[in-house]
Amino acid sequence: MHLHIKGNACDAPKKTLVEQAHDRLRNEAFSWSLQAKYGLPTGGNTMKIVVLDGYAENPGDISWSPLAELGDLTVYDRTALTESPLIAERIGDAEIAVTNKTPITRSVMDACPNLRAIAVLATGYNIVDTAYAREKNIPVMNVPVYGTDNVAQYAIALLLEACSQVGHHDRSVHAGDWTRSIDFCYWQRPLIEVSGKTAGIIGFGRIGMAVARILCAMNVRVLAYSRTERAEGRTLADYVPLDGLLAQSDFIFLHCPLTPETDGIINAANIAKMKDGVIIVNNGRGQLVVEEDLAAALAGGKVGGAAVDVASTEPIAADNPLLHAPNCIITPHISWATKEARERIMRMTADNVKAFMDGKPTNVVN
Repeated sequence: MHLHIKGNACDAPKKTLVEQAHDRLRNEAFSWSLQAKYGLPTGGNTMKIVVLDGYAENPGDISWSPLAELGDLTVYDRTALTESPLIAERIGDAEIAVTNKTPITRSVMDACPNLRAIAVLATGYNIVDTAYAREKNIPVMNVPVYGTDNVAQYAIALLLEACSQVGHHDRSVHAGDWTRSIDFCYWQRPLIEVSGKTAGIIGFGRIGMAVARILCAMNVRVLAYSRTERAEGRTLADYVPLDGLLAQSDFIFLHCPLTPETDGIINAANIAKMKDGVIIVNNGRGQLVVEEDLAAALAGGKVGGAAVDVASTEPIAADNPLLHAPNCIITPHISWATKEARERIMRMTADNVKAFMDGKPTNVVN
Protein backbone atom coordinates (compact mmCIF):
# COMPACT_ATOMS: atom_id res chain seq x y z
CA MET A 1 0.00 0.00 0.00
CA HIS A 2 1.20 3.50 -0.84
CA LEU A 3 -0.30 6.16 1.41
CA HIS A 4 0.55 9.79 0.71
CA ILE A 5 -0.44 12.31 3.37
CA LYS A 6 -0.01 16.05 3.00
CA GLY A 7 0.75 17.85 6.22
CA ASN A 8 -2.03 20.38 5.67
CA ALA A 9 -4.58 17.63 5.07
CA CYS A 10 -4.47 16.34 8.62
CA ASP A 11 -7.17 16.84 11.16
CA ALA A 12 -4.98 19.04 13.36
CA PRO A 13 -6.70 22.03 15.07
CA LYS A 14 -6.72 25.16 12.92
CA LYS A 15 -4.21 27.78 14.04
CA THR A 16 -4.88 31.44 14.61
CA LEU A 17 -3.33 34.05 12.32
CA VAL A 18 -0.90 34.96 15.10
CA GLU A 19 0.12 31.32 15.49
CA GLN A 20 0.55 30.96 11.73
CA ALA A 21 2.74 34.09 11.64
CA HIS A 22 4.81 32.71 14.52
CA ASP A 23 5.22 29.42 12.64
CA ARG A 24 6.45 31.23 9.52
CA LEU A 25 9.05 33.10 11.55
CA ARG A 26 10.12 29.88 13.26
CA ASN A 27 10.33 28.07 9.92
CA GLU A 28 12.59 30.76 8.50
CA ALA A 29 14.82 30.58 11.58
CA PHE A 30 15.27 26.83 11.52
CA SER A 31 15.79 26.85 7.76
CA TRP A 32 18.85 29.04 8.18
CA SER A 33 20.07 26.82 11.03
CA LEU A 34 19.61 23.68 8.96
CA GLN A 35 21.24 25.21 5.92
CA ALA A 36 24.34 25.95 7.96
CA LYS A 37 24.52 22.59 9.68
CA TYR A 38 22.98 20.11 7.25
CA GLY A 39 22.98 21.86 3.88
CA LEU A 40 19.22 22.21 3.59
CA PRO A 41 17.50 24.85 1.47
CA THR A 42 16.16 27.98 3.15
CA GLY A 43 12.78 29.64 2.87
CA GLY A 44 10.70 27.38 5.12
CA ASN A 45 10.09 24.86 2.33
CA THR A 46 8.04 21.83 3.31
CA MET A 47 10.29 18.83 3.81
CA LYS A 48 9.53 15.45 2.31
CA ILE A 49 9.32 12.59 4.79
CA VAL A 50 9.19 8.97 3.62
CA VAL A 51 8.26 6.07 5.90
CA LEU A 52 9.66 2.93 4.30
CA ASP A 53 7.95 0.20 6.34
CA GLY A 54 5.16 1.60 8.42
CA TYR A 55 2.80 -1.37 8.74
CA ALA A 56 4.33 -2.96 11.85
CA GLU A 57 4.26 0.38 13.65
CA ASN A 58 0.80 1.30 12.41
CA PRO A 59 -1.42 -1.32 10.75
CA GLY A 60 -4.25 1.20 10.89
CA ASP A 61 -5.15 1.53 14.56
CA ILE A 62 -3.17 4.70 15.30
CA SER A 63 -2.61 7.96 13.44
CA TRP A 64 0.29 9.16 11.28
CA SER A 65 -0.70 12.76 12.00
CA PRO A 66 2.23 13.51 14.38
CA LEU A 67 4.60 13.02 11.41
CA ALA A 68 2.25 14.35 8.74
CA GLU A 69 1.98 17.67 10.56
CA LEU A 70 5.71 18.18 10.04
CA GLY A 71 5.91 17.90 6.26
CA ASP A 72 4.90 16.14 3.07
CA LEU A 73 4.56 12.54 4.28
CA THR A 74 4.56 9.36 2.22
CA VAL A 75 4.03 6.03 4.01
CA TYR A 76 4.76 2.61 2.55
CA ASP A 77 3.53 -0.45 4.43
CA ARG A 78 6.60 -2.45 3.40
CA THR A 79 9.65 -1.94 1.21
CA ALA A 80 12.39 -4.56 1.74
CA LEU A 81 14.06 -6.43 4.58
CA THR A 82 17.31 -6.75 2.66
CA GLU A 83 19.20 -4.35 0.42
CA SER A 84 17.17 -3.50 -2.67
CA PRO A 85 17.12 -0.74 -5.32
CA LEU A 86 13.52 -0.13 -4.29
CA ILE A 87 14.68 1.48 -1.03
CA ALA A 88 16.51 4.35 -2.72
CA GLU A 89 13.76 4.62 -5.30
CA ARG A 90 11.16 5.18 -2.62
CA ILE A 91 13.24 7.64 -0.62
CA GLY A 92 13.79 9.58 -3.83
CA ASP A 93 14.41 13.26 -3.15
CA ALA A 94 13.05 13.18 0.39
CA GLU A 95 15.05 14.90 3.10
CA ILE A 96 13.98 12.55 5.89
CA ALA A 97 13.72 8.74 5.77
CA VAL A 98 11.88 6.85 8.49
CA THR A 99 12.54 3.13 8.86
CA ASN A 100 11.80 0.28 11.19
CA LYS A 101 13.53 -2.75 9.67
CA THR A 102 14.22 -1.60 6.09
CA PRO A 103 18.02 -1.24 5.77
CA ILE A 104 19.56 2.09 4.84
CA THR A 105 23.06 1.31 3.63
CA ARG A 106 25.92 3.23 2.10
CA SER A 107 24.60 2.59 -1.39
CA VAL A 108 21.14 3.86 -0.42
CA MET A 109 22.57 7.07 1.01
CA ASP A 110 24.75 7.61 -2.05
CA ALA A 111 21.70 7.17 -4.28
CA CYS A 112 19.70 9.73 -2.28
CA PRO A 113 21.73 12.94 -2.27
CA ASN A 114 18.89 14.94 -0.77
CA LEU A 115 18.70 12.74 2.33
CA ARG A 116 19.49 14.76 5.45
CA ALA A 117 18.20 12.69 8.38
CA ILE A 118 17.19 9.12 9.24
CA ALA A 119 14.64 8.35 11.96
CA VAL A 120 14.33 4.79 13.24
CA LEU A 121 10.94 3.64 14.57
CA ALA A 122 12.65 1.51 17.21
CA THR A 123 15.46 1.39 19.73
CA GLY A 124 17.74 -0.86 17.66
CA TYR A 125 19.39 0.83 14.70
CA ASN A 126 21.69 -1.86 13.28
CA ILE A 127 19.75 -1.67 9.99
CA VAL A 128 21.40 1.71 9.30
CA ASP A 129 25.05 2.21 8.35
CA THR A 130 25.52 4.77 11.10
CA ALA A 131 29.24 5.26 10.50
CA TYR A 132 28.71 6.20 6.86
CA ALA A 133 25.74 8.39 7.80
CA ARG A 134 28.04 10.26 10.17
CA GLU A 135 30.57 10.75 7.37
CA LYS A 136 27.79 12.29 5.29
CA ASN A 137 26.61 14.44 8.22
CA ILE A 138 23.27 12.59 8.34
CA PRO A 139 22.02 12.19 11.92
CA VAL A 140 20.44 8.83 12.75
CA MET A 141 17.83 9.12 15.50
CA ASN A 142 16.22 6.29 17.43
CA VAL A 143 13.55 5.88 20.11
CA PRO A 144 15.53 4.77 23.16
CA VAL A 145 12.83 4.35 25.80
CA TYR A 146 9.26 3.56 24.86
CA GLY A 147 8.38 0.04 25.96
CA THR A 148 10.34 -1.01 29.03
CA ASP A 149 7.24 -2.14 30.92
CA ASN A 150 5.81 -3.84 27.81
CA VAL A 151 8.93 -5.93 27.25
CA ALA A 152 9.18 -6.80 30.94
CA GLN A 153 5.50 -7.78 31.01
CA TYR A 154 6.01 -10.01 27.98
CA ALA A 155 9.13 -11.65 29.45
CA ILE A 156 7.13 -12.64 32.51
CA ALA A 157 4.27 -13.83 30.30
CA LEU A 158 6.71 -16.10 28.45
CA LEU A 159 8.01 -17.48 31.74
CA LEU A 160 4.51 -18.12 33.07
CA GLU A 161 3.48 -19.82 29.85
CA ALA A 162 6.49 -22.11 30.06
CA CYS A 163 5.74 -22.90 33.71
CA SER A 164 1.94 -23.07 33.66
CA GLN A 165 1.28 -24.27 30.09
CA VAL A 166 -1.92 -22.22 29.82
CA GLY A 167 -1.98 -22.14 26.04
CA HIS A 168 -1.37 -25.87 25.67
CA HIS A 169 -4.16 -26.83 28.04
CA ASP A 170 -6.55 -24.31 26.54
CA ARG A 171 -6.04 -25.95 23.14
CA SER A 172 -6.42 -29.37 24.75
CA VAL A 173 -9.77 -28.47 26.31
CA HIS A 174 -11.07 -26.99 23.06
CA ALA A 175 -10.01 -30.21 21.32
CA GLY A 176 -12.33 -32.15 23.64
CA ASP A 177 -9.81 -33.69 26.03
CA TRP A 178 -11.55 -32.46 29.18
CA THR A 179 -14.96 -33.58 27.93
CA ARG A 180 -13.54 -37.05 27.44
CA SER A 181 -11.59 -37.09 30.70
CA ILE A 182 -12.58 -39.63 33.39
CA ASP A 183 -11.16 -37.30 36.07
CA PHE A 184 -12.31 -33.84 37.11
CA CYS A 185 -8.95 -32.42 36.00
CA TYR A 186 -5.81 -33.44 34.13
CA TRP A 187 -2.50 -32.02 33.00
CA GLN A 188 -0.51 -33.15 30.02
CA ARG A 189 2.75 -31.40 30.81
CA PRO A 190 4.60 -30.70 34.06
CA LEU A 191 3.47 -27.54 35.88
CA ILE A 192 6.18 -25.53 37.66
CA GLU A 193 5.78 -23.26 40.67
CA VAL A 194 7.64 -19.99 40.17
CA SER A 195 7.72 -18.81 43.80
CA GLY A 196 10.89 -19.72 45.65
CA LYS A 197 12.98 -20.22 42.51
CA THR A 198 16.09 -18.35 41.37
CA ALA A 199 16.13 -16.28 38.17
CA GLY A 200 19.24 -15.06 36.43
CA ILE A 201 19.04 -11.96 34.24
CA ILE A 202 21.82 -11.42 31.71
CA GLY A 203 21.86 -7.69 31.05
CA PHE A 204 20.61 -5.52 33.89
CA GLY A 205 19.62 -2.22 32.35
CA ARG A 206 16.15 -0.67 32.33
CA ILE A 207 14.38 -3.77 31.04
CA GLY A 208 16.33 -6.24 33.13
CA MET A 209 15.56 -4.29 36.29
CA ALA A 210 11.88 -3.99 35.34
CA VAL A 211 11.74 -7.78 35.02
CA ALA A 212 13.48 -8.12 38.37
CA ARG A 213 10.88 -5.96 40.12
CA ILE A 214 8.11 -8.28 38.94
CA LEU A 215 10.07 -11.38 39.89
CA CYS A 216 10.77 -10.03 43.36
CA ALA A 217 7.03 -9.52 43.85
CA MET A 218 6.61 -13.20 42.93
CA ASN A 219 9.06 -14.31 45.65
CA VAL A 220 11.81 -15.14 43.17
CA ARG A 221 15.46 -14.60 44.05
CA VAL A 222 17.18 -12.61 41.31
CA LEU A 223 20.78 -12.81 40.13
CA ALA A 224 22.19 -10.35 37.63
CA TYR A 225 25.12 -10.35 35.26
CA SER A 226 25.93 -6.98 33.68
CA ARG A 227 28.83 -4.94 32.37
CA THR A 228 28.09 -2.27 34.98
CA GLU A 229 26.70 -2.46 38.49
CA ARG A 230 24.21 0.16 39.66
CA ALA A 231 23.02 1.08 43.14
CA GLU A 232 19.41 0.57 42.05
CA GLY A 233 20.31 -2.84 40.68
CA ARG A 234 21.75 -3.94 44.01
CA THR A 235 18.36 -3.39 45.66
CA LEU A 236 16.78 -5.84 43.20
CA ALA A 237 19.39 -8.52 42.62
CA ASP A 238 22.72 -9.99 43.57
CA TYR A 239 25.36 -9.23 40.93
CA VAL A 240 27.33 -12.37 40.12
CA PRO A 241 29.78 -13.56 37.44
CA LEU A 242 28.22 -15.19 34.40
CA ASP A 243 29.28 -18.71 35.38
CA GLY A 244 27.70 -18.29 38.80
CA LEU A 245 24.45 -17.10 37.27
CA LEU A 246 24.34 -20.03 34.87
CA ALA A 247 24.99 -22.55 37.63
CA GLN A 248 22.42 -21.24 40.11
CA SER A 249 19.45 -20.11 38.00
CA ASP A 250 16.22 -22.02 37.49
CA PHE A 251 15.14 -19.41 34.94
CA ILE A 252 17.45 -17.37 32.69
CA PHE A 253 16.35 -14.16 30.99
CA LEU A 254 18.27 -12.42 28.19
CA HIS A 255 18.08 -8.62 28.28
CA CYS A 256 21.57 -7.63 27.20
CA PRO A 257 22.42 -5.69 24.04
CA LEU A 258 23.76 -7.61 21.06
CA THR A 259 27.52 -7.04 20.97
CA PRO A 260 30.47 -9.14 19.78
CA GLU A 261 30.79 -10.34 23.39
CA THR A 262 27.12 -11.39 23.75
CA ASP A 263 26.57 -12.76 20.25
CA GLY A 264 25.78 -16.45 20.82
CA ILE A 265 26.14 -16.20 24.60
CA ILE A 266 23.65 -19.07 24.95
CA ASN A 267 25.74 -21.81 23.38
CA ALA A 268 26.57 -25.44 24.07
CA ALA A 269 29.44 -24.59 26.41
CA ASN A 270 27.37 -22.22 28.54
CA ILE A 271 24.31 -24.48 28.50
CA ALA A 272 26.48 -27.24 29.97
CA LYS A 273 27.08 -24.97 32.99
CA MET A 274 23.35 -24.54 33.66
CA LYS A 275 21.08 -26.47 36.00
CA ASP A 276 19.31 -29.47 34.51
CA GLY A 277 15.80 -28.45 33.51
CA VAL A 278 16.55 -24.74 33.30
CA ILE A 279 14.03 -22.52 31.48
CA ILE A 280 15.44 -19.92 29.09
CA VAL A 281 13.46 -16.78 28.16
CA ASN A 282 14.62 -14.56 25.31
CA ASN A 283 12.73 -11.52 24.13
CA GLY A 284 15.87 -9.51 23.62
CA ARG A 285 17.77 -10.38 20.44
CA GLY A 286 17.64 -13.66 18.53
CA GLN A 287 21.36 -13.67 17.86
CA LEU A 288 22.09 -14.01 21.57
CA VAL A 289 21.25 -17.69 21.18
CA VAL A 290 22.99 -20.34 19.10
CA GLU A 291 19.71 -21.88 18.06
CA GLU A 292 21.16 -25.25 17.03
CA ASP A 293 22.71 -25.64 20.48
CA LEU A 294 19.51 -24.67 22.28
CA ALA A 295 17.43 -27.05 20.14
CA ALA A 296 19.83 -29.90 20.93
CA ALA A 297 19.68 -29.11 24.66
CA LEU A 298 15.87 -29.09 24.54
CA ALA A 299 15.81 -32.40 22.70
CA GLY A 300 18.23 -33.93 25.19
CA GLY A 301 16.38 -32.59 28.24
CA LYS A 302 19.24 -30.48 29.62
CA VAL A 303 17.07 -27.41 29.05
CA GLY A 304 13.57 -27.98 30.36
CA GLY A 305 11.94 -25.32 28.28
CA ALA A 306 12.52 -22.21 26.21
CA ALA A 307 10.23 -19.29 25.46
CA VAL A 308 11.40 -16.84 22.80
CA ASP A 309 9.93 -13.84 21.03
CA VAL A 310 12.88 -13.34 18.70
CA ALA A 311 14.88 -15.38 16.18
CA SER A 312 18.28 -15.12 14.55
CA THR A 313 16.59 -14.12 11.29
CA GLU A 314 13.18 -12.48 11.12
CA PRO A 315 10.72 -13.52 9.85
CA ILE A 316 11.87 -16.86 11.25
CA ALA A 317 13.40 -19.19 8.66
CA ALA A 318 11.53 -22.38 7.80
CA ASP A 319 14.58 -24.43 8.76
CA ASN A 320 15.12 -22.78 12.15
CA PRO A 321 15.83 -25.71 14.51
CA LEU A 322 13.73 -24.22 17.31
CA LEU A 323 10.58 -24.72 15.24
CA HIS A 324 10.87 -28.46 15.75
CA ALA A 325 12.41 -28.51 19.22
CA PRO A 326 10.33 -29.88 22.12
CA ASN A 327 9.10 -27.58 24.89
CA CYS A 328 9.85 -24.43 22.92
CA ILE A 329 7.38 -21.54 22.81
CA ILE A 330 7.92 -19.09 19.95
CA THR A 331 6.07 -15.82 19.31
CA PRO A 332 6.64 -13.40 16.41
CA HIS A 333 8.61 -10.50 17.98
CA ILE A 334 5.64 -8.77 19.59
CA SER A 335 6.94 -7.87 23.06
CA TRP A 336 7.02 -4.24 21.98
CA ALA A 337 3.77 -4.08 20.05
CA THR A 338 1.03 -2.88 22.39
CA LYS A 339 -0.99 0.00 21.00
CA GLU A 340 0.18 2.22 23.85
CA ALA A 341 3.84 1.53 23.08
CA ARG A 342 3.37 2.11 19.35
CA GLU A 343 1.67 5.42 20.04
CA ARG A 344 4.69 6.44 22.11
CA ILE A 345 7.00 5.42 19.25
CA MET A 346 4.99 7.56 16.84
CA ARG A 347 5.05 10.55 19.14
CA MET A 348 8.74 10.24 19.98
CA THR A 349 9.72 9.73 16.33
CA ALA A 350 7.82 12.89 15.43
CA ASP A 351 9.62 14.67 18.26
CA ASN A 352 12.94 13.48 16.83
CA VAL A 353 12.04 14.74 13.35
CA LYS A 354 10.86 18.09 14.69
CA ALA A 355 14.03 18.49 16.76
CA PHE A 356 16.06 17.88 13.60
CA MET A 357 14.03 20.49 11.75
CA ASP A 358 14.68 22.91 14.59
CA GLY A 359 18.41 22.35 14.14
CA LYS A 360 18.78 20.50 17.45
CA PRO A 361 18.62 16.76 16.70
CA THR A 362 17.91 14.53 19.69
CA ASN A 363 18.47 10.83 20.34
CA VAL A 364 21.25 10.80 17.74
CA VAL A 365 23.12 7.48 17.77
CA ASN A 366 25.95 8.46 15.43
